[in-house]
Amino acid sequence: MMNTSNTHIVNRNKNYADLLFYKKAVVIYDLTYIFCDRFIDKHDRTFDQMVQAARSSKQNIVEGYVDLATSVEMSLKLLNIARGSILELLQDYEDYLRTRNLRLWPSDSEESLSMQKLGRTNLDPQYYAKLAATRSDETIANMVLVLLHQAEYLLYKYIDHCSEKFLREGGFREKLSTERRKVRGF
Repeated sequence: MMNTSNTHIVNRNKNYADLLFYKKAVVIYDLTYIFCDRFIDKHDRTFDQMVQAARSSKQNIVEGYVDLATSVEMSLKLLNIARGSILELLQDYEDYLRTRNLRLWPSDSEESLSMQKLGRTNLDPQYYAKLAATRSDETIANMVLVLLHQAEYLLYKYIDHCSEKFLREGGFREKLSTERRKVRGF
């Protein structure tokens, strides 16, 4: 059946790669893989848990963003699952630092402020991979923690925005009904 109006019923929603929190999720995944590969025994369950939490956050952003075209409810669930994975990974990094008596950067420390700025201006995964190659476990963990806080904040704001938009504009069913009335001439 051909869509007779200029409005698409289902938008393609494939530009998730342009979202800042997705770009951060890619960097977080890559850094987490590098971190775990260098500092966590591959037979330790934590290795798989951390890599999978990083992967899950990235992949659920993709699925949640695409699902936004037809189901705000499913999209919000998946995006919140991504957020949960980010927070789970955040706890893993904090646990790593605490259990090894390593320093957690205070949010107002020079290192943290510098990383916050870097996280706002540079989201090139290769840049961070090069940085990680010469940094200690303590530094990499803190770098990722800053990025995790930024990604979680942005994702939370996006979820809130989508929720408000749904309340104002409705969802897929309302859009279908409107388009159907247009086609029928009502």
